Amino acid sequence: MNEMETDTQQLSPVLIALFKGVLYQDQSPELWQALAGLQARVRDYIEVLGLELLFDEAEGYAYLRQRRPGDGEAELPRLVTRRQLGFPVSLLLVLLRKKLAEHDASASEPRLIISREQLVDVMRVFLPDTANEARLMDRIDNHVNKVVELGFMRKLRGQEGQFEVRRILKSFVDAQWLADFDERLAEYRAQLIQTP
Repeated sequence: MNEMETDTQQLSPVLIALFKGVLYQDQSPELWQALAGLQARVRDYIEVLGLELLFDEAEGYAYLRQRRPGDGEAELPRLVTRRQLGFPVSLLLVLLRKKLAEHDASASEPRLIISREQLVDVMRVFLPDTANEARLMDRIDNHVNKVVELGFMRKLRGQEGQFEVRRILKSFVDAQWLADFDERLAEYRAQLIQTP
């Protein structure tokens, strides 16, 4: 087997994993090592498709996203879908991002573990009061499940009601995203005040 065939055999599984979603160092150490060695080839390959590789070695994740066209370049059709998030899910992401920042500033443990009860407590403040507590819990559970489905949290095996906040959240909820959300939150508050 020649060197080109060996590279292709390593490149294909890495590309397939990236096209499926986020590649985490702790979940796929072999693919992570292969990606670390093949970054240049991966970048060359995906550039043709209008994508770019985000590889965060310190946080241990990598993923693909749509590349913004440069000056004079035509915009390619989107290969990576964008999802519109509802207000409660966006709010939960912002609250988790702030918790992650607080955790990073004060704790030595790299993982942020949060319980269902803590999630309910932080969400309850921002949701309208209701007499039906069970319905409120179901709605919050649905929002939490959506965040898990999006990959920003994961349920811990064998620990019912415990979640790990994934560090990739820092990449998606950045300062610009937070500023945009704060602006929308101010508009939302203004609408609530005007509503009789």
